[in-house]
Amino acid sequence: MRLAAAVAAAAVFLSAGSLAARAADLKSTADAKIALSNFYAGNSWRQALLKSWSDTANQAIKDHIIAEAKIVNADNSATEQSSQIESLIVEGYKAIVVDPISTTAINGAMEDACSAGVVVVVFNETATVPCAYHIVTDYVEDGRLQAKFLGEHLKGPANILEIRGIAGTSADVDMHNGLVDGLKAYPNIKIVGTVYGNWTQTVAQKEVAGVLPSLPPIQGVATQGGDGWGAYQAFHAAGRPTPIIIMGNRQDELALWKTLVDKDPNYQTFSVSSTPSSSKVAFWVAQQILAGRHVPKTMNLPVTTIYKKDLDAWLKITPVGSLALTPFDQSWTESFIDAANSGKPAPEAPSPSMNAQ
Repeated sequence: MRLAAAVAAAAVFLSAGSLAARAADLKSTADAKIALSNFYAGNSWRQALLKSWSDTANQAIKDHIIAEAKIVNADNSATEQSSQIESLIVEGYKAIVVDPISTTAINGAMEDACSAGVVVVVFNETATVPCAYHIVTDYVEDGRLQAKFLGEHLKGPANILEIRGIAGTSADVDMHNGLVDGLKAYPNIKIVGTVYGNWTQTVAQKEVAGVLPSLPPIQGVATQGGDGWGAYQAFHAAGRPTPIIIMGNRQDELALWKTLVDKDPNYQTFSVSSTPSSSKVAFWVAQQILAGRHVPKTMNLPVTTIYKKDLDAWLKITPVGSLALTPFDQSWTESFIDAANSGKPAPEAPSPSMNAQ
């Protein structure tokens, strides 16, 4: 027993020593400038992403971890985003975190940044530029999770309305492909209508209202985030029964879900989306690369799911007008990097239920 205890103590000592050595090997980034290149800012999800970034970057500046941070928004223009990245290179930014408008359209600008010695971190959407680091949100899994939920809760033949995001973006394509692939296991469920909601409630409401008169009875609505509340309003205004509407982690969607359950305890749905606080992870990954930590070129970040048992807990911490934000921080990101370096899955992200334990 004494030998075992001694071995365990030595292991703890060595582990602590290796962690200290690893931290000592990292260099200061106090003079670093890190920028965010964002292609779209026109919905609540995007506003939450920008706020998550700003809060994290501003605190890092106060803590003397970096010197300066900046956000540039391209207003859904590939030309503008490329031009902004070129300007950031000239302005001396040492790292640029990029949410790209497409997988290829701004690759040239990102390659120019890499050639200039700038660290480029791509997140949320995907790009095919090989010199960048990639934080990949598993949007295909988002679609598959929706297909699985609809398949398990809709009995017999059923019709699905699919609300897609912004046409041409990798996230939209991945979620659509995941949904279609997942529904192969449920041949009685058919997608009978598709609209593009631009991940925005008002656009989704208008598009759904426009297509509903031409559709048969709908038992389920697959979404991409920012669509659930608008879809419900369209069905309600048309006098149609409320189908299973997959929610997208917005506060108004979670509040609507709570209202629907209060009216009918048997109402079934769940909520799934990437989290805007992925921008926090992207910031800390960029900072850690600048500090000299080894980071894999590609790391997989899971989507955030909310089920009925956790609905009240998430609603309690999600402000009106915002979204359910997974509270990522520097410590979690370092664990995320360590897991990726070891070939392990991402560590469990913090949640309201975990914090209550």
